[in-house]
Amino acid sequence: MNKLGTIARNTITFKYHFFFWVCYFLINLVRWGSYFNDYSYSLKSNLVEFPLHILIVYFNIYYLIPKFLLKRKYFTYFSVLLLALGVHYSVRTGLNFYLVSKDIWPEAIGVQKPFSFNHILAVCIGELYVLSLTAAIKFTVEFLNERTKNRELRELQYQTELKYLKAQMQPHFFFNTLNNLYALTLKGSQTASNVVLRLSDFMKYVIYDAKKSEVSLVKEIEYIDNYIALEKLRHGENFEAEIGISGNIDDVLVPPLLFLPLVENAFKHGVKTKDDQNITVDFETRDKQLIFTIKNYFDSGQKQQTPGGIGLVNLKRRLEMLYGDRYSFTNQLHKNQYVVTLIIPIA
Repeated sequence: MNKLGTIARNTITFKYHFFFWVCYFLINLVRWGSYFNDYSYSLKSNLVEFPLHILIVYFNIYYLIPKFLLKRKYFTYFSVLLLALGVHYSVRTGLNFYLVSKDIWPEAIGVQKPFSFNHILAVCIGELYVLSLTAAIKFTVEFLNERTKNRELRELQYQTELKYLKAQMQPHFFFNTLNNLYALTLKGSQTASNVVLRLSDFMKYVIYDAKKSEVSLVKEIEYIDNYIALEKLRHGENFEAEIGISGNIDDVLVPPLLFLPLVENAFKHGVKTKDDQNITVDFETRDKQLIFTIKNYFDSGQKQQTPGGIGLVNLKRRLEMLYGDRYSFTNQLHKNQYVVTLIIPIA
């Protein structure tokens, strides 16, 4: 069943109503039968009274409560409820009197007449007990169902927003890659065909793997390595980039496209000089955590601006949605080196 189908489910199915009334009938039958030591009388009186219990209970929880009580029409609610109790008492007492026993209140001392104040009060209090019990069950089930529905709606919203953020990031990445390809074609570079092949690998990864909630860290690193290879083609021989791996990454799963915005950011804001174009990327697994670190040189002599953009905005939003407060994201600018460290939990 899909999410919307789950949310739209009924609160209490018929079988639970049936089970409740059967149990309640049997409890009353045994209770009053043992009290009077007369199970025949208890059976007859309960057979008369139970249809009336059921009628007033459903009248209360499906009509009076939603129509008046939940709309804060308290005076109207209690007025109609008192009227319903009066009708209930009259019908119940009359049926018991003519069909079961002339002694309409056998548990009381002496023979009691119908429609006496004490008998009316006793019957109405007993009926209010039934109404309160069933209303409490109804409200409890509605509360639990509403809480479940809200949780499912939040989950649905979370999944929708997460897909939206990933969809935003993918065109952003392809836009950058196509710019690289365009620059190479303008130069008439022979490496343009290699760029096309690399780009096809990217598309395959995005179409098939990036749709998953998790991918292997090995694949994600291969993806980043392909991106770096493309950037090397564009920047030439002066550019240096290294990927370091510490610890066992064979069985590590991570959300797809999680680290690429940080790699893109390093290229975007790194210094473009002949002597110093150096980026280092490190992956380390330790104590059920994945520590990702990326360093690039940043021109401190230029106007200070915190590296960022749509990729980083989306990344931080994804991290919040995926990990809550279980991740760490830090960035530091020390002299002319910009260092970003991302720590996420892994299984």
